[in-house]
Amino acid sequence: MTGNNDNNINYEILGLRIKEIRIRKNLTQENVASYVGCNVSHISNIENNHTKVSLNVLLAIANALHTSIDYLLSDQYENSSFALDNEILRALKDCDNDKKIKILKIISII
Repeated sequence: MTGNNDNNINYEILGLRIKEIRIRKNLTQENVASYVGCNVSHISNIENNHTKVSLNVLLAIANALHTSIDYLLSDQYENSSFALDNEILRALKDCDNDKKIKILKIISII
């Protein structure tokens, strides 16, 4: 039985997602590397698709970015809605009620 290429992880997309979230959260590669316990070049190589990330390192990166592996890989799911829902809930968890009300108003406009 041969594997279907559609079921393989696209490490280029994963690296870009990691980089995008890291930048959005104003973290440097040094910050992430320090949390993960690896060198900066390893984080750079993951983000730039020069190396495949192990599951242990991916978990540590997700924790460093305060996100989930599901969300990091959500672009690659056939149905990514569940991962996106969880990421929205994770982001809302730290908001106070005033901010949640504003977010709800914005959502209702959309």
